[in-house]
Amino acid sequence: MTDYDVAIVGAGPAGVSAAVSLKDRGVRPLLIDRAPEVAASWRSRYDRLKLNTGRQFSHLPGRRYPRGTPTFPARDHVVEHLDRHAHEDGIDLRLHTRVERIDPCARGWRLTTSTGDVDARNVVVATGYQGVPVIPALPGSFTGETLHSSEYRNAKPYAGLRVLVVGTGSSGMEIAHDLTTGDVATVSLSVRTPPNVMRRAGPGGLPGDVLAVPLYHLPPRLADRIATSARRKTFGDLTEFGLPIPSEGPFARAHRLHVAPALVDPEVIEAVKSRAIEVVAAVTSFEGSQAALADGRRLTVDVVVFATGYRPGLEPLVGHLGVLTPEGSPIAAAPAPAADRLYFHGLVSRPSLIGYMAKQSRRLAKKIAST
Repeated sequence: MTDYDVAIVGAGPAGVSAAVSLKDRGVRPLLIDRAPEVAASWRSRYDRLKLNTGRQFSHLPGRRYPRGTPTFPARDHVVEHLDRHAHEDGIDLRLHTRVERIDPCARGWRLTTSTGDVDARNVVVATGYQGVPVIPALPGSFTGETLHSSEYRNAKPYAGLRVLVVGTGSSGMEIAHDLTTGDVATVSLSVRTPPNVMRRAGPGGLPGDVLAVPLYHLPPRLADRIATSARRKTFGDLTEFGLPIPSEGPFARAHRLHVAPALVDPEVIEAVKSRAIEVVAAVTSFEGSQAALADGRRLTVDVVVFATGYRPGLEPLVGHLGVLTPEGSPIAAAPAPAADRLYFHGLVSRPSLIGYMAKQSRRLAKKIAST
C-alpha cells in the first residue's frame, strides 16, 4: 500500500498537464498509466496525424514547444513534449499500472491497481474522452477486413484494395485523404450526417483556433453565420460532391453535443472535388463483400475503416460512485469536483483543447494545493 496526496489516472495531455501544474504548486503527484509509455494513445495514432490547433495554444502549462516546432505540431512532437515533462523531477510516474477501480476509504480514495493498492487524498481521472473506440453494430456480415480509425497507420497495407471510410470527422476525412496518397484502388467516404467542415489554417497560415476560440464564446447563431460564410468562401459549394452545409452549424452542434467540426487542410477538400475520394451515403448493412447504402446503392469493398469515434469507458472505474451521467460522461469537470476530492479532467471536446486543459490544470492545482 502506498499513500499520496494526489493520484492522477492517465498520462496523456490532461494527466501530464495536471501533474506539472501540481508540481509547480509544490504538490508531488503520482501519475499512473496502464501503458508502458507516456502518451500511449498519441503514439498509436496514424502517421500523418498533426494537431488541429497551433503550437502556441497547445502546450503544457508554462512549457512551450522547442524552437523550430511546426505551427501545427505532428504526432511525434506532441508525444515528445508530453514524455519529456512527465519525467520532470517532482512527479512520481508509474507506468505499466492499470487502475481497475476507485473506492472511498478513510484517507480519501483507494485505487485498486494491477501493481497494488494506492490511497490518495485527492484523485484526478484524466483518461481522456477517447477511451474506448466505438464501432456501430450494423446488420449483416462483412467478409473483408474491418478496423477502427485508432488502428489505422498509413496506406501501405491497402495497396490495390477498395477501401471504405465510415465517418466524416477530422480523422475520417484525413484518413480518406491519406489513402489517396498511396496505391489504394478506390477510396470511398460514407456520410451519415453532413459534416461541418472548417479549414485547419486561417488567412496567412494562422491557426484556425485564433478565430475558433473567440467564436466559441459568441452566441452560437452568430458564430455559425460567421463560420458558414468562411466555409463558402474557402471551399465553395460542396453539395454536388456529397458534402452540403448541414442545417446545424459547427458551434451550435459543439455546444449541444460536445463534438468538434471536421478541421482539414485544403488538399483534403481538393481530393473530394477531384473525386479521388468518392463521398457516398450512410452504410445501413453488410452482405459479403458489399456495403448497402442508405440511397439503395451497393458498394463492393475490401476494407472498412470505422472513423466513428470513442466513448469515455469510465464505468468499470467509477460507475458505482454515482458520478457519471446516463451517457457515461462525468457529472462535473475539473476544477469542480464530481465527488469530494474526486475530479475528472480533460474529458471534454472544445477548441484548443490542450491549451484549455492547461488553464484548467492550473485552476485545479491551485484548488488542491489550498485545501
